[in-house]
Amino acid sequence: MSQSNLKSMFSNYVDKESVFKNKDALTTNYKPDNILHREQQINDLGSILAPSLKGNDPSNVFLYGSVGTGKTLIVKHVKGELKTVAKDKDIDLNVLYINCKMKKVADTEYRLLAKLARQLGEDVPSTGLPTDEIYNRFFEALKEQKGVVIIALDEIDALVKKVGDEFLYNLTRINDDLDETKVSILGISNDLNFTEYMDSRVKSSLSEEEIIFPPYNAIELREILKERTDKAFVDDALKDGVISKCSALAAQEHGDARRALDLLRVAGELAERSETDLIEKEHVDRAQDKIERDRVVETVRSQPKHSKLVLYTILDMTEDEDKIATGDVYSEYKDLCTEVDVSELTQRRVSGLISELDMLGVINAKVISKGRYGRTRQISVDLSESIRGQLEKMVEDNFYLEDE
Repeated sequence: MSQSNLKSMFSNYVDKESVFKNKDALTTNYKPDNILHREQQINDLGSILAPSLKGNDPSNVFLYGSVGTGKTLIVKHVKGELKTVAKDKDIDLNVLYINCKMKKVADTEYRLLAKLARQLGEDVPSTGLPTDEIYNRFFEALKEQKGVVIIALDEIDALVKKVGDEFLYNLTRINDDLDETKVSILGISNDLNFTEYMDSRVKSSLSEEEIIFPPYNAIELREILKERTDKAFVDDALKDGVISKCSALAAQEHGDARRALDLLRVAGELAERSETDLIEKEHVDRAQDKIERDRVVETVRSQPKHSKLVLYTILDMTEDEDKIATGDVYSEYKDLCTEVDVSELTQRRVSGLISELDMLGVINAKVISKGRYGRTRQISVDLSESIRGQLEKMVEDNFYLEDE
C-alpha cells in the first residue's frame, strides 16, 4: 500500500460510521450497571464480608469457578459497595486487590508483599530487600491501619503453584500480632481443587468459606450479551442469530462469558475491517478462528525452547497419523535436537513437557492401557491447518529449520 493510499484509508476510516457505540462494554474491565445471573454469589459474598462494617474480621473466603464465570467482576462490585458504605458512615475499612498472575506485579512472594505494602501507603522497592524486611514493612503498614483490611488475591492458585503456600500461612497468622487492625483473606481461584494440595496447617489456619461460581449456560450467556450489545453497538448492527451463535460457542467452552464477549467484539472488528455495516454469523466464525489462533500462538511463543521442539515433533508426526505414542515422539525429538545442535532432555522430562502442552490445550494426550505392556499416552492435535502452519513456522524461524 502506497503512502497516499494509506492516508486515504485512514481518512475514510475516520469519516465512516462505526458499528460500535461503546466497545468497552464488550471488555472484561467493563462494570455493568446490572450483573446478571450472579445474585446468589453477590449476596453470599456480601453477607460474609458485612461484619467488617462493624469492625469485626470476616471469615476468610475463597471463590472458585472456571475462567469467565464472573468471580473477579463480583469481587470488584462487592468491594465498591463496601467502600461506599464505609465512606458514607465513616467506618475504617480497606479492601486491597491484587491479580497474582500479573508478571512483575505479584508473581513472587516479595512482589506480592511489596504491592500490598504500597497499597497501604508504605514506600518499598519492587526488589532488593531481604524477605524478613519486606514482611516487617508490610506489618508496620498494617499497624498504621484501623479497623478491617480485606486482602483480595485474584488467581491465587497461580502464585501458590509457583512459590508455595507459606505466604498464605503467614498472612492468616498475622492477626495474632495486631492489636487494632484485623486482616481477612479473599482468594479467587480457577482451580476447584486448589486447597487440596495445601499443607494441612495452612488449610487449618485459613478455615475459609467457599463460594462456587458455576459456568453460564447458553441462555444466560445470550441474556448477558444482549444487555452488553445494547450498550456496545449502534442500532441494527447485528444480524439475527449472531448473539445466539456467540452464546452457544462459549457455552460449549465451559460457559465462559469472557469468551462470548471476545467473540462478539472481534466479530465487530472484523466486520468493520471488511467495510460492512452489518455483523453476520460468518464474522463470528472468523472471530473464533482468530481468537483461537492468537491464544495458541501466544501460548507457544512463551514456552521454553524444548517445549517448542517437542511440539514441532508432534506436529510433524501427526501430519500422517492421527494419534502417536509418547515413546515415538521422544525418538523423533532426539533426532530433531541433533539437527538443530541442542542438547536433548531425558525421556522423563520430555514426558513432562508433553503433559504441560496438554494442560495448555495445545495438544491432547490421553493415557491408555496396553495390558501387560503397561500404559502409554496417545497424542493427537486438534488445531486448524492455519494454526498448525503458524506454529511450525515459528519454531522453524526460532531454530533456523528448513521447511521440507
